[in-house]
Amino acid sequence: MKFEKWNIGSPDPEAVALLQSAGYSYLLSTVLAVRGAADPEEAAEYLDDERTLSASPLLMRDMDKAVARIQRAIADGETVAVFGDYDVDGITSTCLLTDYLRRCGVPCLRHIPRRIEDGYGLSKDAIAALRQQGATLMITVDCGITGNEEVDYANSIGLDVVITDHHECREPLPNAAAVVDPHRPDCPYPFKHLAGVGVALKLVLALGGESREDALFARYCTLAAIGTVADVMRMEGENRTIVRAGLECLPHTDFVGIHALVQEAGLAGKPLSSTQIGFVLSPRINAAGRMGAADLAADLLECSDPARAEELAKELCQLNRERQQVEQAICAEAIEQIKALPEESRSALVLSSTRWHQGVVGIVASRLSEKYACPSFMIHLKDGTGKGSCRSYGGFNLFEALASCADLLEEFGGHALAAGFTIREENIDAFRARMNRCVRSWAGKEPPVSSLEIDAAITSPASVNLREVASLDQLEPYGSGNPRPVFALLGATVDAVQPVGQGKHLKLRLSKGTIRFDGIFFSMTEAACHIAPGDRVDAAFHLQANTFRGSTTLQLQLLDVRPSLSPSRHEAEALELLRRCLDGGPLTAQEICRLRTSREQFGAIWTALARKLRQGKLEQPFLAALRQLAGESGGSESFLRSALSLEVFSERGLLSLSRNGDTISLRLLPLRGKVDLNACPYLARLQNPTTLRN
Repeated sequence: MKFEKWNIGSPDPEAVALLQSAGYSYLLSTVLAVRGAADPEEAAEYLDDERTLSASPLLMRDMDKAVARIQRAIADGETVAVFGDYDVDGITSTCLLTDYLRRCGVPCLRHIPRRIEDGYGLSKDAIAALRQQGATLMITVDCGITGNEEVDYANSIGLDVVITDHHECREPLPNAAAVVDPHRPDCPYPFKHLAGVGVALKLVLALGGESREDALFARYCTLAAIGTVADVMRMEGENRTIVRAGLECLPHTDFVGIHALVQEAGLAGKPLSSTQIGFVLSPRINAAGRMGAADLAADLLECSDPARAEELAKELCQLNRERQQVEQAICAEAIEQIKALPEESRSALVLSSTRWHQGVVGIVASRLSEKYACPSFMIHLKDGTGKGSCRSYGGFNLFEALASCADLLEEFGGHALAAGFTIREENIDAFRARMNRCVRSWAGKEPPVSSLEIDAAITSPASVNLREVASLDQLEPYGSGNPRPVFALLGATVDAVQPVGQGKHLKLRLSKGTIRFDGIFFSMTEAACHIAPGDRVDAAFHLQANTFRGSTTLQLQLLDVRPSLSPSRHEAEALELLRRCLDGGPLTAQEICRLRTSREQFGAIWTALARKLRQGKLEQPFLAALRQLAGESGGSESFLRSALSLEVFSERGLLSLSRNGDTISLRLLPLRGKVDLNACPYLARLQNPTTLRN
């Protein structure tokens, strides 16, 4: 199992039936019902295909001031600098605004910090350089909201500043000509979840005016969609509008560099969704910033020469491959550090090294948070100072947590789910201790565990086909708040397991009754999966259409596989029989015969159990434990007799047995002399039954 806990939704069957009667497919009805759209009207609203942005950009506080100052710069022929960020959101924001300004005839400078040399956000050196190049106005995109000192410095050297950002604000706000950020406490803008590129788009729409709004939105929605998906913004409201429109326009966008990147990434001619943006295009753009070459990605997006764009796209993809290699090495070293941490330092993983690449530690933090089910803080050390990137887990608010540790930090900023900070090396131990206390206090007594959110278990496997899977496209675009649907198949049988991709992935065939499914489990080896043909399992997956050699078939993209927590008909009947035996209920002569266990059979089960518990306490799914014992002890009725044996061993004081939900905990107890199993009241009753059932 990759996830310790599966949270499986339970849609109301009546709601599913009502939606199906309105014409929605079985799978789509199931997802809509579990996500709160319980009738056709709510479903139509959930799937609403809004084509235009509903709120006026001038509703944002200071947008009128920003427009007035920028229009004055355009009219007077001022040199304008656009100061962005080095992630995908920042790069797309920068290119969107510089493209608009240059098309207005504005002499425009572009500045994207180098992640390693310059760090995040505004810097006085960069501001001074832009002023020396003749800039009299600087517009920030996706940054600047906490740059109070830098804005004051810009003002002092004759450089006006307009800030556009979407990060959390602090008081007081920078003393800029305009501060446009929907998170301003006094901002009445109704949608608070725009990415930085969404705010930049709104600025351009305000500059162009209502008459040009549709044309400008059509030109820039693809850039805005890429930045919005990459920054994992909530996929609702205006973000859904931006991404939906951006996906539709992507195949024929005016931006030559996007076409070149799609081609080099192997997506040309294929249907494009938010998934391709998030997992194929965005990592390649992001790689430039992570590896200290954000300008390479910006050059690609701004490029108008197809041949040059092709060269830049190749360089970007090569950088991404290098990033992957560096990431793997850092992740391996981080895992070794985690193994050495004491238990009290594992609620929040605070790790540091001088060898780690500063641009890659953030993505490794994401991997560690998912793997260990806790917030992760990765710190690159150099000359006694650490540059940290952190990622949340389970809703833990990183921004608030960093604020509570502000006395230990040089600076910090970001979101509730992802943030960055600077720290002196001598403060790391104190920061680790305090952050672990903070997480434990937030989590309460129950530590967070890795959880998989599943929309619903499939109750009608025969209804799952390619047409049904295609109907799920109506839920696009996917993202935070509107994830790609995850389904479960409970009590399936493994028919075949085959390693593919040089042993890096697994191909499986599962069956449920007479219905068979092919599945692919990426980044999972046969040894790590611990399943074999004949096993009874639960599977969690995305549903997808897989085209190979011109043939399209249904495929499960597996996310996790576990020993089934639902008993088979035979297992359920055996457990019910055992329950009646333990409770003193009536038994037939045939049932008593099935329950009677010989000394040799008890011995085989005890030997198998002792081997499993050699290392101490064992916790695993109850049914999985019984199936393994039954398999190792063998013989007819082995499942029933294994279940009975555990109860007998526990009653006789040989074994500590407890159950918590679907999990059983087993531990051998110290032996105190010879134990007579036949003295167990359960077995005594089987030898001398007093109540027989006809």
